[in-house]
Amino acid sequence: MSRPHLVLGCLVTGSLLALGVAAPAAAASSVDYVALGDSYSSGVGAPGQVGTCLRSPNGYPSQWASRNSPKSFTNLTCSGAETSDVLASQAPNIPSGTDLVSITIGGNDAGFASTVLTCQFSSDASCAKTVADAEASISATLGGKLDNTYAAIKAKAPSAQVVVLDYPLLFDTTSSSCGLTGMSLAKRKSLNGGAQVLDDLIKQHAQAAGFTFSDVRDEFAGHGICASSPYLNGLTLAPAQNSFHPNQNGYTYGYLPAFSGAVS
Repeated sequence: MSRPHLVLGCLVTGSLLALGVAAPAAAASSVDYVALGDSYSSGVGAPGQVGTCLRSPNGYPSQWASRNSPKSFTNLTCSGAETSDVLASQAPNIPSGTDLVSITIGGNDAGFASTVLTCQFSSDASCAKTVADAEASISATLGGKLDNTYAAIKAKAPSAQVVVLDYPLLFDTTSSSCGLTGMSLAKRKSLNGGAQVLDDLIKQHAQAAGFTFSDVRDEFAGHGICASSPYLNGLTLAPAQNSFHPNQNGYTYGYLPAFSGAVS
């Protein structure tokens, strides 16, 4: 979430149909869709990232738009976005008449990226403390920030369905080993626990705002970093921003079905 193949043949199309993510939403051609949020919405971690906001056609918003052909699609997502960025430059630019909004936000406010990187190079005990500190900050401050952000979205798009998606648990914890550059089991469990706290808070405040909450943790279950078929990138050197973000499969088989299934 730091600032710094969409080649779909018949086989992939068949797989998507089997997963129930390729069928167009009802009357999607009449929908004005706006995507908001951070790097997990802009598509960081997948091929094709462009511009300062690192938007990719392989992110779930663009994939959904390409499959459903909405009346209009406005992509305001930006890598590194915090709630303050949504308030300052994303929500104000929601077009009038918007019917559908998607968003992932809160991870950068919670210092998610720095927490993961600290754990990567620290001891198990230091990682656990870093995560505990992040959890305390999340509980103390993030709720109000989310409330303000959701209120701003509602003010600009009062009639829209707003789908709030959360973040996957990053790591597989079924094995004690995670490779030479992977994290210990203790670190992985600590970080997954921190993500649970973040996701649960997002769920609580999204539902309180009257928005649709879609939990991606089910779609990513069994596909964390170090799993045999991961939906997420581990520590990546080139490009560095891909670290700990969904890969192509993560957006196609994780976020896309979670979003598609929530659209009514």
